[in-house]
Amino acid sequence: MIAVLQRVKNAAVKSDGIPTGACGQGFMILLGVLAGDTEEDARLLADKIAKFRVFSDAEGKMNLSLGDVGGEALVVSNFTLGANYAHGNRPDFFASAHPSVAEPLYEHFVSLLSERVAHVGTGVFGADMEITMTADGPVTVVMDSEKLKKGKKA
Repeated sequence: MIAVLQRVKNAAVKSDGIPTGACGQGFMILLGVLAGDTEEDARLLADKIAKFRVFSDAEGKMNLSLGDVGGEALVVSNFTLGANYAHGNRPDFFASAHPSVAEPLYEHFVSLLSERVAHVGTGVFGADMEITMTADGPVTVVMDSEKLKKGKKA
């Protein structure tokens, strides 16, 4: 499971011109569910994201988490994070989980993050969406649940 976190001052998503989710200060999260991902991948990412300290403290040091700043999140599904771009100029997305697997894992991730963060907005799974956001920093981090699993074993 891959999550692209963008620290934002605010973010919002629309599907078919209709607002579906938004957040204030916090993270805009693009979430890609890959073939083979499980609920454990969702839990590892939700735990890490909720505790991830990239918000500035009084001294301007990135030392605070979403919870520390009363931050929010907007989570948007994004199967293109599983792109294979190694051959040619047209990517394939065979590494992305089938929607019948990906959607429940996406929903599970959102549920877990909602237990850890004050507010979590969402997009519409599988829909064509428009995202607007005001980046803060910018601070952008790509998280991969496979790296978190390896870190636990070390």
